[in-house]
Amino acid sequence: MDLEHKISSPSAREPEVPEANQRFLGVQTMADAQQAAKAPAHDDVSIITMGCRLNSYESEVMRSHAKAAELGPSVIINTCAVTAEAVRQAAQTIRRVRREKPDVRLIVTGCAAQIEPERFAGMAEVDHVVGNAEKLDAATFTGLARDELERVAVNDIMSVRETAGHLIDGYGNRTRAYVQIQNGCDHRCTFCIIPFGRGPSRSVAAGEVVSQIRRLVETGHSEVVLTGVDITSYGSDLPADASLGRLVRQILKHVPDLPRLRISSIDQVEADPHLLKALAEEPRLMPHLHLSLQAGDDMILKRMKRRHLRQSAIEFCRRARELRPDIVFGADLIAGFPTETEAMFQNTLDLVDECDLTYLHVFPFSPRQQTPAARMPQIIRATVKERAARLRAKGEEVHKAYLEAQVGKQIEVLMERADLGRTPQFAEVTIGLANSAVPPGSILSMRATGREGRRLRGKMIMK
Repeated sequence: MDLEHKISSPSAREPEVPEANQRFLGVQTMADAQQAAKAPAHDDVSIITMGCRLNSYESEVMRSHAKAAELGPSVIINTCAVTAEAVRQAAQTIRRVRREKPDVRLIVTGCAAQIEPERFAGMAEVDHVVGNAEKLDAATFTGLARDELERVAVNDIMSVRETAGHLIDGYGNRTRAYVQIQNGCDHRCTFCIIPFGRGPSRSVAAGEVVSQIRRLVETGHSEVVLTGVDITSYGSDLPADASLGRLVRQILKHVPDLPRLRISSIDQVEADPHLLKALAEEPRLMPHLHLSLQAGDDMILKRMKRRHLRQSAIEFCRRARELRPDIVFGADLIAGFPTETEAMFQNTLDLVDECDLTYLHVFPFSPRQQTPAARMPQIIRATVKERAARLRAKGEEVHKAYLEAQVGKQIEVLMERADLGRTPQFAEVTIGLANSAVPPGSILSMRATGREGRRLRGKMIMK
């Protein structure tokens, strides 16, 4: 499952993800939600996105549908259900929006609405509750605009068997765009509720993916990120032996003007040979993989119902690095999973060095209702938090070491704005305002001259 979803469930009193990690993942922080609630509506429709990159992509699909339907003054809250805290924040945001915008139509959708529709239907502030499949259907917004849609439009997500490609012009800045290639998940990790919000795994046809990426390149995007819930399962429901690796090769072949292709997150145990071959042979495929590792102890991995063991993760990283020496790895890691001993936790801590990880997304475990892990013997909260803090400190250490090792090297930087860009390995690079004439989307050769906190400092190489 994609990095945005396969995480643990913190308690309602602690943030599910440190804000620095939230920004990386695309998670909507409470500060973001508060600002969005107060912001003026664009085309009479405001969308507050909570959760993952896929939710952000789907928000833009909804924006397009709402505009075409001439929906009128509305706020759509696209919720997340990965943690109890995420659901609580969704309810809090709903109440805030209603206070600040009493006259708009308030529509709640996303994973929390799909899994707990009755909870949101019971809130007086809510006008409509819309399911995850329905939110992507243009007819839903036509029905809303005509006041013909029932108040709760949430059907059985497990019966959905197709994921359509939605052609949008991207979102955010004009440098990087996210393209959905897959939705849903057929696995049942014991800590994860998301399959019940997203339904079974289903893939977008390769031709549709290629068409959308070609359109994004034509509108000026320099980098495309493939996203979904469990993208390494891509193609299992399609004919002709489709796979993520084959899709990557098709994209790079049929969209030769795409400068950079990036993969959002993978379950490394499902990585197919074509993906590894693409890593070795395709320089436009970025050398940055985020792995759904979750733990470094075999017993904990079994209790999580993961499909890999410690050694297979280490071996995958070794093999990928042989094929692409400049590759870097990020990983999701959970601290304090039920029954985890200090020795088991130490195995996870040691895995950071054994896999040579650079970016850590660390999550303190707490039980998510309706998951098997919630019924397992729990670790006391103080221990969970202490272990998470140690993992985060390790993450800061390895990230700092990686950045410092880049100083003096030539780097290729995709400019996101006048003073900030990213390397192929997704490291942020700041260059000051001296290059303000450089348009976003440009890829510049630079020399890494130093480190500033969690960023590199770069200087353009004059030709």
